[in-house]
Amino acid sequence: MKNFLRALRCAWPYRVRLGVSVFCAFMAAIFWGLNFTAIYPVLKIIGSDMSLQQWVESEIKRTQKELEPLQIKVDDKSRQTTEWEKRPPSKMRDDFVRRLTGDVASLRSKQEAYEHDLWRYRFIKRYIDMIFPDDCFQTLAVVIGLVVLAVALKGFFEFFQETLVGSVVNKSLYDLRNRFYRRALHLDVQSFSGEGTHELMSRLTNDMELLGSGLKVLFGKVVAEPLRALACVVIACWISWQLTLMFLVLVPLALCILTKVGRLMKRATRRCLERMSNIYKHLQETFSGVKVVKAFTREPYERHRFAMATRDYYHKSMWLVKLDAMSGPIIELLGVATIALALLAGAYLVLGKHTTLFGIRMTEHPLEAESLLQLYALLAAIADPVRKLSSVYTKIQSGAAGSDRIFCYIDRKPLIQTNGGGVRLGRHHVGIEFRDVCFSYEPSYSILTGINLRIRHGETIALVGKNGSGKTTLVSLLPRFYDPDHGSILIDGIDIRSAHLRTLRRQVGIVTQDAVMFDDTIHHNIAYGRRRATREEVEAVARLAGAHDFIVRLLPNGYDTRVGEVGGKLSGGQKQKLALARALLLNPSILVLDEFTSNYDSESEVEVHNTLREFTRGRTVFVIAHRLNTLEISDRIVVLDGGRIAAVGTHAELMKTCPLYLRLYEAQFQRLVA
Repeated sequence: MKNFLRALRCAWPYRVRLGVSVFCAFMAAIFWGLNFTAIYPVLKIIGSDMSLQQWVESEIKRTQKELEPLQIKVDDKSRQTTEWEKRPPSKMRDDFVRRLTGDVASLRSKQEAYEHDLWRYRFIKRYIDMIFPDDCFQTLAVVIGLVVLAVALKGFFEFFQETLVGSVVNKSLYDLRNRFYRRALHLDVQSFSGEGTHELMSRLTNDMELLGSGLKVLFGKVVAEPLRALACVVIACWISWQLTLMFLVLVPLALCILTKVGRLMKRATRRCLERMSNIYKHLQETFSGVKVVKAFTREPYERHRFAMATRDYYHKSMWLVKLDAMSGPIIELLGVATIALALLAGAYLVLGKHTTLFGIRMTEHPLEAESLLQLYALLAAIADPVRKLSSVYTKIQSGAAGSDRIFCYIDRKPLIQTNGGGVRLGRHHVGIEFRDVCFSYEPSYSILTGINLRIRHGETIALVGKNGSGKTTLVSLLPRFYDPDHGSILIDGIDIRSAHLRTLRRQVGIVTQDAVMFDDTIHHNIAYGRRRATREEVEAVARLAGAHDFIVRLLPNGYDTRVGEVGGKLSGGQKQKLALARALLLNPSILVLDEFTSNYDSESEVEVHNTLREFTRGRTVFVIAHRLNTLEISDRIVVLDGGRIAAVGTHAELMKTCPLYLRLYEAQFQRLVA
């Protein structure tokens, strides 16, 4: 529950609304209880020929008549007690004094009860004379009219209470979602690749909704329903607190049962949320790779996988449903049992004109049938809020399970810290050095081992090697997507771990083989790194990347054309050109080109290479490529093999000294000939 309590802090800025909602719930509870007080006058009016004024006058006279002999008896017993106390001490005197004292206490208790009834009738009389007419039918009409008015007012306050609670919950979730998203964006890249985005999406959507349901129940039912029950309890205690206490005796048992069910619910909810994450994972994999699924005609297989995931979720969800459904009947059974107990006890007192039950005094004077019926109505009214509260604990436990999963991510510390107090890098101008760099995604499997490499400022370095040799991983260390396990990387003599992260990443422009596009316009996709870039600046870099021609000629709205989800309206080559333009607009001092022309046609590739020769002057460039013509723009070539540097040199030098490079070249040449 600790994380659920943390989620409650998100509602603290909206405490005024919460306070007003509690006031509205309090007023609704008052009108809820007052509705049941109308039962007594209605029964009196219908069951007798007297008006309310006549009835209250008769009750006042009857109570005064009962008080007079009681006062005489009290005075008589008090006088006898005084006389016996004056006698010489003896056992008989002490026994008589003790018995007389007990009789006086009992009589005074009855006297106080009648005096309280007298005060109550006089209090009621004041308002009866003020509100109700003398005619019985007119009085009945007024009572029913007041009931209708009370119901309307109750509905008014309930509406505002639920509206205010809804606004507090939604605003709290709004803040928490943004906080979660902000923390998720600050996680390191390895966190995303390790658990996948489906887990984040599940926690940001499904888990948030569960938490919102828990908060709504807490601020809504947990406040409103106990107040409604309390209003009825107070009125019921006014009639007979002993019978009311008998009704409430099973409440601890009900709480014990709900606590047990709630614990089971929390564990079941956590498992259910995990299964929902699996469904998100399957959907993400299938829809992102839908071309592969269709190309290999694996639709039946994917349907089967999805059916297995949803079946697992179904079974876990049904266990939740059973737990939730179990609590209601249990509470209802306990409520009916206690009402039946109170009904039998009350009927025994009324029908037999008794005042005690099992030797325990229940009332000072026999109950009226009308009072007992009103008491039963109030006890039944108490049962309704209690029944509604039966599902509260389970929903709060479900919300607590969701909050645990949400705050698990919020509390996660990124491996790559922003280093706000670090050295702010100026524009790169000296060189880059890799010193004995080692890196692995998993401890048992090394990706890079003992990388030592110096790059001069303004030099273009090509990285070549077989698939899995560590080329992309090596350049991913430059903007600190990952940190080396051992060794260090220096830019202009400064270890990048000690540098301010934002100033480091502003130095580096990256173009990858899988160009990422956002569902926005061409202009905004190119200007993603510089949102204030002018149209002229955007068009200039688009020309450098070879994108301007197809933007103007082929797209209906030119630079204002939306590219669709993940750039679905563009070809692979067009997306790569836009990604290159985006990197060029950033004007980086370090440029990383990872298979950036893999989807270019030959003519476009030659044009871009000619452009890059001009653009890369004064910049340090890393090029990852398998095409030999891409290597033409490089000053030196680094050959990687199994995570180690096999050789460094120019094309001519490596052809003579590096057998691996020679094999790669010959393989590429044979493909070109073929």
